[in-house]
Amino acid sequence: MGQQNIMSFFSLKNDGKATESLKRRRQESDEEPVKIQRTGQSLLKEIPQKEPEASASEVSNDETAKKDDDGASKGAIVEEASKLVKLAEKEHVHKDLGKGDKFPYSKITKMLEKIEHESSRLQMTAQVSNFFLEALEKYGLPDKLVTIVYLFINRLGPDYEPDLELGLGEFILIKAISSCYGRALAQIKKDYDATGDLGLVAQKSRSGQPPMFKPPPLDIDSVFENLTKIAKTTGKDSQGKKINIINKMLAACDLNSFEAKFLIRSLEGKLRIGLAEKTVIVALAQAFLNYESKGKRVSPNTLADAENIMKEAFSRIPNYEVIIRKSFEHGVMNLLDHCSLTPGIPLKPMLAKPTKSVGEVLDRFQGEDFTCEYKYDGERAQVHLLEDGTVRIYSRNSEDMSQRYPDLIAITKDFIKKTDDNLTSDTPKSLILDCEAVAWDREAKKILLFQTLSTRKRKDVNEADIKVHICLFAFDLLYHNGVSLITKSLSERRQVLFDNFQTIEGKFQFANHVNSSNTDELQAYLEQSVKDSCEGLMVKMLHGPESYYEPSKRSRNWLKLKKDYLDGVGDSLDLVVVGAYRGRGKRTGGYGGFLLACYNDDTGEYETACKIGTGFSEEVLASLSTKLKSTEIEKPKAYYTYDTTTSSALPDVWFEPTTVFEVLVADLQLSPVYKAAHSEYGKGISMRFPRLLRVRDDKGVEDATTSTQVAEFYESQANVN
Repeated sequence: MGQQNIMSFFSLKNDGKATESLKRRRQESDEEPVKIQRTGQSLLKEIPQKEPEASASEVSNDETAKKDDDGASKGAIVEEASKLVKLAEKEHVHKDLGKGDKFPYSKITKMLEKIEHESSRLQMTAQVSNFFLEALEKYGLPDKLVTIVYLFINRLGPDYEPDLELGLGEFILIKAISSCYGRALAQIKKDYDATGDLGLVAQKSRSGQPPMFKPPPLDIDSVFENLTKIAKTTGKDSQGKKINIINKMLAACDLNSFEAKFLIRSLEGKLRIGLAEKTVIVALAQAFLNYESKGKRVSPNTLADAENIMKEAFSRIPNYEVIIRKSFEHGVMNLLDHCSLTPGIPLKPMLAKPTKSVGEVLDRFQGEDFTCEYKYDGERAQVHLLEDGTVRIYSRNSEDMSQRYPDLIAITKDFIKKTDDNLTSDTPKSLILDCEAVAWDREAKKILLFQTLSTRKRKDVNEADIKVHICLFAFDLLYHNGVSLITKSLSERRQVLFDNFQTIEGKFQFANHVNSSNTDELQAYLEQSVKDSCEGLMVKMLHGPESYYEPSKRSRNWLKLKKDYLDGVGDSLDLVVVGAYRGRGKRTGGYGGFLLACYNDDTGEYETACKIGTGFSEEVLASLSTKLKSTEIEKPKAYYTYDTTTSSALPDVWFEPTTVFEVLVADLQLSPVYKAAHSEYGKGISMRFPRLLRVRDDKGVEDATTSTQVAEFYESQANVN
């Protein structure tokens, strides 16, 4: 359905702005100008561009060091901050600032609607920042702001807290809309088929069903409380209980404030307004600076510093409530003094940049001491020991995996080295270890494939029933006895690790490592790592500030070198399965291939990248058919960006985004069919000769390779070629 038809269908005003259909479908041909540009690379187009840079071989280490790990120079960051200061001043007009206990939900939904139709990220950031500032100015306390931020990002708490996920299925939401607004299920489904957006369907249904009596208006606290109740409701009759709560909120939705639209989208788990988490963090930094300055103008340099502080604090303590309350209490510029690592709160893990050759590694670390470690083919595991003796294990995306690994929890006290047989006062009482959990064959004493690890149950694991055993390979110590070590050098952290922990054969080991700068030795070590069932090597700076642990950053001070990378694009890609093609020949009756997409973390869209049909055993295909069958949907999600003009590229079935494939590709090229990073080049980027390496059960779909990363791989490949 076209833009005009959808808007007339709902009789809503769009004031000439882009509609959901235009923004989310992106069905224009590749020759049409790109209307919406929000990927990380395109943001730099909003600021003056520098002259083209020299090739990698011509750039000195000093010049490279002047850039952050996303490639943006400090000057560019400050210049962007300068624009943001001016935009925020222009937007800062607060009318309704009367004191009050309740913050209307309608104010949030009006702002979400405004953001949805805003194409400029800087303008969006200014709008969000001033909205946050208004909450601070109106209440003089951080409480409301905490709730507002969680509603803006559509979460109910930090990732590591259990039972706080929404993402309700379409059926229960259709049923709730039907029962609340007195419309037939068939009509609701028909409207949904026409728009692909249950939020719009709910808004239309609300507009056509005025209330017989006016219920109390929704406020953010009641909405947040009800969403939390819905997320935590389980067991017998849970569906009916959830529908009752939803109906009460739908009945109270204001006719003119988009409340029904965004309430349903929140329950679905996708606001689809293009608001990235990094935008929220920048907006928070600016809001607190302006609140603290009490009307005085904030300098661009101060804003740029505050943004970096806020990002660093969140990477250490990924909890918005903690960050907001600490900023309010101590000031945003002092935030890092009050946001130290805390056992029980997983920090965002440091990541490595891919590299293609031993020679490239030696060029990067020229004149520096570095170390090489085996890159184990397992699951990232962050082990926390709390002061009360509790042990927690977290995944790379902050999920609490403690239920999955009772066998690891059981040995934690055993691998902590006692300082004396009788005196244990110096024994670690709190710690955070960075490790890799690997499937281990105890009889053959060797590492097993990642696929073996993925067969373990994820919840309610009984240690006595475990058949796939685990060996934990520790490679870093981040926190020890109340002291954060992330600003110590790797050599110092490693020494504390060796001094305070002991290996347990087949259960707890230190990562295999070697220190060498000899090309032949490193090549031999790479080959040996592959023979030992590892993926390759991790190469890390060993001394000085550049060897500090950098939470959440994909740092140039850690490089990964896999055997598979040497003839490829420099890295494997983690892509989301969004569709499938019916099998033919011996694959008849199941899926024969899949449509994969990267994730645009600025817009929340999934952009198609390639078809894949190789690398699958018949067993894997059968397993995937069983797993994905239940996620089939009648039509693509509104936030899928794909080509509609090439029928052969359209899948036979579409899926909910639930599964991530790790794939290896020969190279990347511009494509008139696929849409990965399409806002960068007018055309998308596709992957040639993709081959499945494995299914990444340890990764969520929003942890997939981003559009910006795809563009970086493409550019890097072009430079190499």
